[in-house]
Amino acid sequence: MAESPRERWVQTSRLSMYYRDWGPGSPAGIPVVALHGLASSSRWYDLVAPLLTDTHRIVAPDQRGHGRSEHPSTGYDWQSLAADVVELMETVGLDRPAVLGHSWGGYVALALAAKFPRSLSRLVLIDGGFMDWTRWPGADRDWFENLLKPRRVTGGPEEYLASQQAHLANCWSPELEPIVMSMVHTGEDGQVRDILDPANHAQVLDALWTEPPSTMFHRVECPALVVPAGPGERSAASQFARMREEMAEAACTAIPDCRVEWVPDTIHDIGYHKPAELSRILRRFLAEEAGPAKS
Repeated sequence: MAESPRERWVQTSRLSMYYRDWGPGSPAGIPVVALHGLASSSRWYDLVAPLLTDTHRIVAPDQRGHGRSEHPSTGYDWQSLAADVVELMETVGLDRPAVLGHSWGGYVALALAAKFPRSLSRLVLIDGGFMDWTRWPGADRDWFENLLKPRRVTGGPEEYLASQQAHLANCWSPELEPIVMSMVHTGEDGQVRDILDPANHAQVLDALWTEPPSTMFHRVECPALVVPAGPGERSAASQFARMREEMAEAACTAIPDCRVEWVPDTIHDIGYHKPAELSRILRRFLAEEAGPAKS
């Protein structure tokens, strides 16, 4: 197992950002920026990153409004979120890294590739970044906002931790405890709440609805990989599973250089359930020789 990550902060022109830095990796391996999902934290990569650090430097920030980074009340649109990552990369000296994004982080990574195409060399969307909820049959804004509303977090730290152990029973280990605890804080009343403020969560949903991923796919210039979580046997024939398959394929059709690689029979948090398999997929993709950037 690689050494523990270095914990660091960087002050950009936009905000103070906390990040975890695994590395330095091998000079032959391209550096990697790893973006977490909504109401999550940089620690989502704690089980995956150490499996890649023999060859890659991994930098995982707490994004705006998350974890230990600054929590401004604005700036949750794609342009601002992508610009945050660009400034982080410039400040810490990462030249055209690969960018991974899990869940909502996949949408941020996609926005980065679409709006700042010269800033990265590879794009990986880990069970996120390809679902366009505006194209769901019968979808409207009320349905969408209800579907992706903030999760219900109740009780004190012990109750919250017990709920997470139950929710992740098929993959729970002591290593997951600091990861799930990094997403919440305990108020003066002793109650646990998500660190992401509900008002900022609402801004994220606005960006997802008003500028969906299908408006950005064609602007991606670098090689891309979509890594969806494959459904279990009981849910494989569901409408949700079918729509995910269609949208993953649609994303790769629209992105000029893209392919899909499913992780079978897993959960949305692939990095918790199958970190070794996810790391193998990432390692193969990151080792492939990329063609020249488009002019």
